[in-house]
Amino acid sequence: MPLPSEGPGPDLFISGSGLLPPPPHGGSGLLPPRPSVRNLLPQSPAWEKMAPRSSRGIAPAMLCGLSLFLGFPGLVWVQISVPPQSSPHTEPHPCHTCRGLVDSFNKGLERTIRDNFGGGNTAWEEEKLSKYKDSETRLVEVLEGVCSKSDFECHRLLELSEELVESWWFHKQQEAPDLFQWLCSDSLKLCCPSGTFGPSCLPCPGGAERPCGGYGHCEGEGTRGGSGHCDCQAGYGGEACGQCGLGYFEAERNASHLVCSACFGPCARCSGPEESHCLQCKKGWALHHLKCVDIDECGTERASCGADQFCVNTEGSYECRDCAKACLGCMGAGPGRCKKCSPGYQQVGSKCLDVDECETAVCPGENQQCENTEGSYRCICADGYKQMEGICVKEQIPESAGFFSEMTEDELVVLQQMFFGVIICALATLAAKGDLVFTAIFIGAVAAMTGYWLSERSDRVLEGFIKGR
Repeated sequence: MPLPSEGPGPDLFISGSGLLPPPPHGGSGLLPPRPSVRNLLPQSPAWEKMAPRSSRGIAPAMLCGLSLFLGFPGLVWVQISVPPQSSPHTEPHPCHTCRGLVDSFNKGLERTIRDNFGGGNTAWEEEKLSKYKDSETRLVEVLEGVCSKSDFECHRLLELSEELVESWWFHKQQEAPDLFQWLCSDSLKLCCPSGTFGPSCLPCPGGAERPCGGYGHCEGEGTRGGSGHCDCQAGYGGEACGQCGLGYFEAERNASHLVCSACFGPCARCSGPEESHCLQCKKGWALHHLKCVDIDECGTERASCGADQFCVNTEGSYECRDCAKACLGCMGAGPGRCKKCSPGYQQVGSKCLDVDECETAVCPGENQQCENTEGSYRCICADGYKQMEGICVKEQIPESAGFFSEMTEDELVVLQQMFFGVIICALATLAAKGDLVFTAIFIGAVAAMTGYWLSERSDRVLEGFIKGR
């Protein structure tokens, strides 16, 4: 079996967000074939349900279908619901896939040693272990379980990097014992060392030793992507998270560490945790003698509320709330704080109260009555009357009727045929078991059904359905 050469690795090409080796043409025959999509998917038990069944039940099924077809006035369509498709998931970064592959590979190395050795003749094991350690057999055993069946990205990456894995196994282990560094960083160029990011593996802000000062996460760290921006922890800020954020102060600092603690509530900058340690206030507060005092926006021109709203001061801000329905403009909540009353309301003392329009005859229609509403009124029909074409007419109480009283004669005939069809279906099932009594009853029922359909009454029913009645 030909082995990979000692020369440079295979050419690389860009795929997705990383560099991958080209797929092997024919391969070396060393690695087991990657499982196909059909083998990865679970086999559906539906194929077993489609196996041929005994022909004994065919006749009853055909008779049931025929009888139900004769009984129902039309075909019955069954709509098969299709389960909604799940939203597509976000594919992991190729570096993370490569890291997972290497971790699984290393676990496979431990498993193969543990399963094949571990007791008995130590001298014999050492002799056999030296031959098995770097053997083709062990490599195949490890690769068989390196990717789970559902991890398509892992299978794809392993297939594309097959020649590189073989080259490392047979030729590079001694000089490059770290498979992750050799495969994912140096050969495939999918990953970067810790504390670096981007295509050129640049150091994160704060340095590769302590990216983001140890108080944040460097975007794209360890991969060939990302911007390198520091996402600082709560209380920390700055380009490399080396400062205290808004609302925090330096409690401790030395050459390597920074401890930030929270200021008193409304303080944006402070020298300590007390209320009197404020140096700058948050929005909505004013600094007064090293303390932050709430600004009453409702008493200044800072508040901006609508004509039918009033202002309510809150800590550090304000709210605009709607006036009462009785008010046209207001100075506060309730009908007693109105500037002017709305139509349908009148001033009674200091409040705007609803006017009862029904005290006067405002509904001119016959058999109508007035119903007062908040700020207005409406005209409705009196009890025992209903609205019809703009006038109130007396309601007609229908007489009680039976269940079949509103059905036409043709509909009753169709209902009978449906019932007879179900009966014949049941008799056909029993007759199929070989019972002579039920067979005789079934034959008689079929004969009676046929005679009924050939009668003059059934002809009239069929003619009505053909004409679309």
